[in-house]
Amino acid sequence: MKPRPNRPGDEAAAADSSPDESTRPDADEGVSRRGFLRGLGTGLAATALTGGVLTARSGEAEAAAPGGEPAAVSGKAPVTLTVNGKKMSASVDPRRTLLDMLRNDFDLTGTKLVCNHGSCGACTVLMDGRTVYACMTLALDADGKKVETVESLARGDTLHPLQAAFIERDALQCGFCTPGFLMSSKALLDKNKRPTLDDVKNACSGNLCRCGTYPHIFEAVLDAAKKEV
Repeated sequence: MKPRPNRPGDEAAAADSSPDESTRPDADEGVSRRGFLRGLGTGLAATALTGGVLTARSGEAEAAAPGGEPAAVSGKAPVTLTVNGKKMSASVDPRRTLLDMLRNDFDLTGTKLVCNHGSCGACTVLMDGRTVYACMTLALDADGKKVETVESLARGDTLHPLQAAFIERDALQCGFCTPGFLMSSKALLDKNKRPTLDDVKNACSGNLCRCGTYPHIFEAVLDAAKKEV
C-alpha cells in the first residue's frame, strides 16, 4: 500500500491530534514544562509592568505601619530653638541648613556664607556650647538646641573682650572669616580661661584666613584671655 501524499490541512490535523500536555512524560502533577515556562514568562512580565506600583504601595504600607521605619520627609517641618538667648521658630525644608535659616529666617547675617561646604570655618557658631559649621548642619538638627552666633558677643555698645582685642591687634582685614574665628575663640575661652598659644592654634585650626592675619588673631585671643571673659 502506497503512502498517502500530504494534503492541505494535514499539518493542522496533526497538531490537533497531539497528545494533551498533561499526558506528556515531562508533566508533573498536571503542570507541563511548557506550561510552567509559559506561566513564568507571564509572571515576570506582570512584575516588570507593575513593579513601580508595588514599590510605591509597599512604601505607603511601611509608612503607615506602627513602629516601622519613618517615611521619607517631605514638605516643611517646624523647628524651635534658642538663638542668642531668645526662643525662635521657623518652618523649614528638610534640606535647608542652619546657616540658611539663621541668615534668611532670623536675619542674623553676622554668620557668613563663604565656601558653603565646611572647609573655611567662616560660618562657625556654637550649638549647645560646641563649635559647628552652620553650612554643614541641617536646620532640623538644631531643633531644641541652644545656638550662639557672633551677634551674641557684644552687649549693646559694649564689645566682648575678644572683639575689642581683634580691633586692637588688627586681627582682621576683609572680615569674612572674623565671625568664625571669634566664635571658635569664644568656645575655647568658655572652657579654658588661660589658654596657651598652642591651645589657641588648635581651637582655630578649623578656620581659614585668606588674608593671612593668623599671628594677630592668636595674639588677640591671648590678650582677651587675660581680661575678664
